[in-house]
Amino acid sequence: MDFLLREWLLVASASGLLLSILFLGRLPSYSPGELEVLLVLWALFICGNGLQQSGVLERMALAAGKNRRLALQWIGITFFLSMFITNDMALIITIPLTLSLPVRRKDLLVILEIIAANAGSAFTPMGNPQNFYLYWFYHLNFLSFLKTMFPLAASFFLLLGLAGTFLFSPRKSSPASSRTNFNPQKAFLYLCALVWLFLIVIRILPPLGSLLIVGGSLALDRKALRIDYALLLTFFFFFGLSTNMGYLFRSHLHSGQHMFWLSVLASQLMSNVPAALLLAKFTSHWQPLLWGVNVGGFGSPVGSLANLIGYKLYLNSSHTRDKGRFTFCFLILNYLALLLAIGLYFLIR
Repeated sequence: MDFLLREWLLVASASGLLLSILFLGRLPSYSPGELEVLLVLWALFICGNGLQQSGVLERMALAAGKNRRLALQWIGITFFLSMFITNDMALIITIPLTLSLPVRRKDLLVILEIIAANAGSAFTPMGNPQNFYLYWFYHLNFLSFLKTMFPLAASFFLLLGLAGTFLFSPRKSSPASSRTNFNPQKAFLYLCALVWLFLIVIRILPPLGSLLIVGGSLALDRKALRIDYALLLTFFFFFGLSTNMGYLFRSHLHSGQHMFWLSVLASQLMSNVPAALLLAKFTSHWQPLLWGVNVGGFGSPVGSLANLIGYKLYLNSSHTRDKGRFTFCFLILNYLALLLAIGLYFLIR
């Protein structure tokens, strides 16, 4: 039962794929592009895990947070970290450190960090798994991707900055102490690996170059290979499911507005990663779909895996007290962010 609760998305994707195979009487086909996505995501998860274990991200976060406006600083740290190491990994690093900071209303600060992780990760292809998949699936130009998502990320950056400025009073305090030892050699290697991956993402290097990172970790640092393989398997199952669904429903959704609403609603019900995987093959309207799955990351606790991770990290921490108030504030602020993001989409498009 614990496994089902923890890996419900994996179970749902595997069940959906099995049902589609039984219904259609055919096995799904996997394109080379989908296998490349899995390979690059594997390398990206390894890089994020290696950087976390090296201690460099915690050291950078603590160094950046040494000022009187700790709350505002940590919201910004989460926002920018999520652009490069995914929103999930950013929260895994910042929330435990945030809970040890001497600031008032830690529950409110954690919620704003969760929103910041979803907003910041929306800006780049490597910010979250669904972005990278859509970026690769539609063969998007890197600058076009940034231009499309800039209004969402910039607007929430300003709103979160205002919230961090006015909701938390400045105070002098000692920052949290680092939980891990700093390994400069390991940090340097994985920072270089992250740059290597960036060159692959912008298509200067071939996707097979990701094997260098996987092979290097296998030979030199096997601890970095301990990543969320359930999420990779979820991608694999959803690739097959979306192929079978595309075979079953060959029509396209011709309205970009309909695709936006469908992707937002699907994200609220099943999370934005599977929503992107399922809907991409039904439409050529990549911009409404990209906006929809990122906007859909706000709101429902299952809208984004980052929401669930942040929520669980807070509730399981020994530093937390009023969990009922946190849940209430979490829902109110996340649905407010959802409404603001929907309004922004129709305002600019």
